[in-house]
Amino acid sequence: MASSATPPQPSGSTNFIKQIIEADIASGKNNGRVATRFPPEPNGYLHIGHAKSICLNFGLAKEFGGACHLRFDDTDPAKESMEYVESIQQDVRWLGFDWQGRRFFASDYFEALYDFAVSLIRRGKAYVDHLSADEIRDYRGTLTAPGRNSPYRERSIEENMELFQRMRAGEFRDGECVLRAKIDMASPNIVLRDPTLYRIKHVHHYRTGGTWCIYPMYDFTHCLSDMMEGITHSICTLEFENNRALYDWVLGALETPCHPQQIEFARLNLSYTVLSKRKLIELVERGIVSGWDDPRMPTISGYRRRGYTPEALRSFCDRIGVARADSTVDIGLLEHCLREDLNKRAPRFMAVLQPLKVTLVNYPEGREEELEAVNNPEDPSMGSRRVPFSREIYIEREDFLEDPPRKFFRLAPGREVRLRYAYFIRCEEVVKDPTSGEVTELRCTYDPTTRGGDAPDGRRVQGTLHWVSAAHAAPAEVRLYDHLFMRENPGEVEEGRHFTDYVNPGSLKVLQGCRVEPSLANAAPGSHCQFERIGYFCADPKESRPGRPVFNRSATLKDTWAKIAKQVKGR
Repeated sequence: MASSATPPQPSGSTNFIKQIIEADIASGKNNGRVATRFPPEPNGYLHIGHAKSICLNFGLAKEFGGACHLRFDDTDPAKESMEYVESIQQDVRWLGFDWQGRRFFASDYFEALYDFAVSLIRRGKAYVDHLSADEIRDYRGTLTAPGRNSPYRERSIEENMELFQRMRAGEFRDGECVLRAKIDMASPNIVLRDPTLYRIKHVHHYRTGGTWCIYPMYDFTHCLSDMMEGITHSICTLEFENNRALYDWVLGALETPCHPQQIEFARLNLSYTVLSKRKLIELVERGIVSGWDDPRMPTISGYRRRGYTPEALRSFCDRIGVARADSTVDIGLLEHCLREDLNKRAPRFMAVLQPLKVTLVNYPEGREEELEAVNNPEDPSMGSRRVPFSREIYIEREDFLEDPPRKFFRLAPGREVRLRYAYFIRCEEVVKDPTSGEVTELRCTYDPTTRGGDAPDGRRVQGTLHWVSAAHAAPAEVRLYDHLFMRENPGEVEEGRHFTDYVNPGSLKVLQGCRVEPSLANAAPGSHCQFERIGYFCADPKESRPGRPVFNRSATLKDTWAKIAKQVKGR
């Protein structure tokens, strides 16, 4: 497992797949051509692990002047739909990549794949098997014991041809028989123990309708689709490493004109996150999250709605690099990449999430003024804005304590603090609700000589607070998001527990009655900003409306990863 104290890799670091491609080009393999592909199954939304694959495949193709295909592996129709196809295309484009017209579907190859299966039968390398799924599993053997031949394994080529044609014609029920490769039931690689190539599914396909009732397996489809498209480097994750032997066997048995190279790399594992599509589907279907684009979900659409930028995700994928062995990446690095990007581009504003009224008793009644505020100190070109100020303002409730502990440098009775861009104020009186005892108002005085700067007499204050003018501030809803899971590795489930037992009940807090600068009242959906002293936020792309803004917290200001990386670098 990767340590959270491991500093990020330098941007643009090399990886072993890039080195393989460089060697192939140098040797003249594939005539120096590079063609990769990103082959998602359209049965769900893409997650952060897919983002790593997208960046890798499209990035390598671009770097070497090649092409990257977008291919939908739609060979299992039960849960596939155009909704997922469209969301996948949107995610790829949002990340900044374009397949440039090279969009393919495995379902486009169904007839050709059927012909390849027929060719295997005619070569004596495939047979129709009537064993049940449980029997096939039992006959397969174990890691230490060889498998046994199916009693149907030695059927004649003619009988297998007839049965396979009848399978296509719909004469058999689901599961009644399958087409299997005839390889070696004693192979030390269980994948090669006569794997299934075709199964029967009387299910409507979202593209081909009811044309087919037999569908090819992924391992059969994958290599042949690569071959037909002229892919040179078929890059996939480590769970397919054992399947590479089958990839090569199918192409070799059919003596195809070209033979793409399958290369495996470590999949992404992220702390406090599950990236299993099955588990993500369960979170959606059980209503634990509001949908695939819930900002707590590790889906690309979820990150987009939360306020992540494509630049941040690409930077993250670049920094984690490409490895040969699985590890877990600290989610703090992902959050660091977002802060690093937004720190440069997000304009600053003031917002009060839990308002406490402050009345400046010596500020003239009816008077209003505008103060100058910097939009982003990291980018002077972003200029400044005018912020309204008046006799009544709101500050953050947590910025006041009636009986403060030592080292509390914010507002307290008799204490003076600075208002950001405004004046020094001193708390003179605390007003409480007579029934509950809750503080409802602070009555303060302001020093008119301290506007936007220090006191002329040289006195200093230790605290600076953000604020909004009560008369001008706009109401807003603010949603504070945290990790969806409390456990660092929610995929490791203890006996008798379910992964959803580790869901964080505090992963979402909705705050009503917040107050923001008036310029945020009409924040464009999807726009980013920093609430000073609070964090980075995004106007919700789906629910925020002019005059009724909804802000999602993208990240807090505290960056533990940057602190750790700095400490490690200084050792």
